[in-house]
Amino acid sequence: MHPSTPADPAGADPLDRRACYALLARAPIGRLVFTEGALPAVEPVHFELDGEDVVVRLGPSPALPPADRLGVVAFQADEYDPVSRSGWCVVAIGRSSADGHGLRIRPEIVRGRRIGPLLAPAARADRAAG
Repeated sequence: MHPSTPADPAGADPLDRRACYALLARAPIGRLVFTEGALPAVEPVHFELDGEDVVVRLGPSPALPPADRLGVVAFQADEYDPVSRSGWCVVAIGRSSADGHGLRIRPEIVRGRRIGPLLAPAARADRAAG
């Protein structure tokens, strides 16, 4: 969706690249999405930003394949506030490479959405019935 496209009916507003990076900078953890045995796999990871690159700290984790075998990956981080029932989600997709600090992802695609308050379950049921 183009950044100037209006919010969708579910209350999700697209974020521009700069806003996505600002949100990523404050996220404590993220999720590395990669292919394992021709199937998608997702693992929670610690990370930091180095400019626009995402650097994932890889420890001795049996859940992750060797960094030099990952290739194209996705990285996702989000935040949810249960009180306001709102949050955001950012996804970065790009090529990864092993370096001295861990796994470096050079995003080619960065997109995100701020998600507004959701309808309470009762309100959704009333709306569907009406």
